[in-house]
Amino acid sequence: MNRPFFLLLFLCFSLSFPITNAQVNFEFRGVWIATVENIDWPKEKGLSSDEQKSSFIKLLDTHQRNGINTIIMQVRPAADAFYPSPYEPWSEYLSGKQGVAPFPEYDPLAFMIKETHKRGMEFHAWINPYRAVFNLKHSSITSNHITHTHPEWFLNYGNLKYFNPGLPEVREYVTKVVKDLIEKYDVDGLHMDDYFYPYRITGKEFPDERTYKLYGHGLSKNEWRRSNCDSIIKNIYDVIAATNSHVKFGISPFGVWRNKNQDADGSNTTAGTTCYDDLYADILLWLKNGWIDYVTPQLYWECSNRLCPYNELLDWWSKHTFGKHLYIGHSLYKANTVAAYKDKNELPRQIQAIRANENVLGSAFFSSQDLMKNTNGWADSLRFNYYVLPALLPPMEWIDSTLPDKPIVTKMDSTTFKLLNGGKEKIKGYAIFALSSLVDEKLEYATLIKIITADNETTYNTSKTIAPADNRLFVSAISINNNISEWVELKTILR
Repeated sequence: MNRPFFLLLFLCFSLSFPITNAQVNFEFRGVWIATVENIDWPKEKGLSSDEQKSSFIKLLDTHQRNGINTIIMQVRPAADAFYPSPYEPWSEYLSGKQGVAPFPEYDPLAFMIKETHKRGMEFHAWINPYRAVFNLKHSSITSNHITHTHPEWFLNYGNLKYFNPGLPEVREYVTKVVKDLIEKYDVDGLHMDDYFYPYRITGKEFPDERTYKLYGHGLSKNEWRRSNCDSIIKNIYDVIAATNSHVKFGISPFGVWRNKNQDADGSNTTAGTTCYDDLYADILLWLKNGWIDYVTPQLYWECSNRLCPYNELLDWWSKHTFGKHLYIGHSLYKANTVAAYKDKNELPRQIQAIRANENVLGSAFFSSQDLMKNTNGWADSLRFNYYVLPALLPPMEWIDSTLPDKPIVTKMDSTTFKLLNGGKEKIKGYAIFALSSLVDEKLEYATLIKIITADNETTYNTSKTIAPADNRLFVSAISINNNISEWVELKTILR
């Protein structure tokens, strides 16, 4: 089961399955859940702990029904925390006042991870590295917030306060926050979005001239700013490797690295903002050096866009992965805002283009509330078509290529089987595959029909399977890092 095997699994259904869209057995299917300004969760400040918990469970259950397999959860929106942190105060988006714990007090992050894993999903902790105060006029800030204890670390720009990326002590502090997070919590990934240096404000320069004079060391200011972002990414990569090496590190950058008129290696686009020149995020360098495991560019333009066509950018990113995983970010929040996004076929077209490109391994949707609303019927498109059957997360062989032991299967009666972990290593669960009796017994011809979350022991009842009666069923164990074992056939006749 080497890398080619997993690529082969990106094939169509057996024709016996009455599904109109090709099934993908390995695919990242993520959703961003934003907490800043209570965009997605919790929907308002000051909800009780029980209200927070019940609304999060409802959110998870809805996304699970829609086929989502990865939750990208914002847990540090602005130098605050959705968990008890020794470095940063409770987020105001919980209680309504920064530094005040939810009541009755509980650990929201531990709760969210547990509930997410219970449903067989991965949990990627989403942090904002440099935003410190979201709104200088209205944000709630405690007296012991880092902006008060170390005011020399921060710069105001527009209506926000930012960590100064040029200060070594800032990078050390953010790395320390990450280390604490991945040491204490069973997260599957550490995620950052597009906010490195802030988006430009017309007529205003980011006020880091003094820091540049101190630390520029002969670099141009643009080169120096990029080196600062390079440094924080390398620091976080190193601390993940040393602390919890199974944690994936992913970045979701602005969708244009550089335009072709700026760089021969850029995309054939005319974007007014780019990662490299405006946000000082050299994503390609991070991919080349292996400092990140996946990239999820925000391709928030429609297929017909004149300046930044979706398909042009999809093709460009697919050719610049440097062996790491590429997932595409979709802008569900734009539904019905412009003509193209009033077309209910816009999202299906984007997903079809992704699946036609073998270098693209999945999607992420911004944001949760837009899937919950089912605008344009797009949640239904996922649930009843593109994600009608489950998908495993694509494994990353550079993190771990060890296959789990195959499961121990015991027949309990004519249709029920007990499944046990065949090895000593912890596993995520079990994958049930269906295979037409008319084809060779090869995994590349099989269709994933069910994922069962692991516990001490579990069962599978073949009488409830959706596979046609003439199909054979097989089960594999799923490792923590999404490798699958050799399979074991469930010897039964389906009627």
